[in-house]
Amino acid sequence: MEAGLRAATSWDETFTLAANALGRRLDARPPLDPEVTATWRRMVAGRGRIRVESLANEVGWSRKRLWSRFRSQIGLTPKRAARLVRFDHAAHLLASGGTAAHVAVASGYVDQPHLHREVKAFTGMTPTATAAAPWLAIDGAAWPAPPERRP
Repeated sequence: MEAGLRAATSWDETFTLAANALGRRLDARPPLDPEVTATWRRMVAGRGRIRVESLANEVGWSRKRLWSRFRSQIGLTPKRAARLVRFDHAAHLLASGGTAAHVAVASGYVDQPHLHREVKAFTGMTPTATAAAPWLAIDGAAWPAPPERRP
């Protein structure tokens, strides 16, 4: 693929080659377990505010099996994935002008310092700096907005 990309004569050709290569890789991967997919959807719907034990019960697996299958197929443990989902929700609330105290409560953090520690751990920035981060404006493909935030 690298040689093909170097030989491309336009951006359109380059993007077409890259998209085709990525599509082939996606087609070659094994499908996710329906339980893993259901767990991810439930995490997103609950904005990361659901216990892994509850998720395991919902899909009929033990906590250990869910952890193992989720990690092998997603690349993260369910707890880490839930933390990321909760952080994403908080970051978007911060970007929409919410105060750190309000965002902490609305996102399920114990208190404002807990939110601050999580934001710092994920971004290396303060909540205020994260709120102004340009990546919050462009990630709609990976993290579709919930109905109440859609234009």
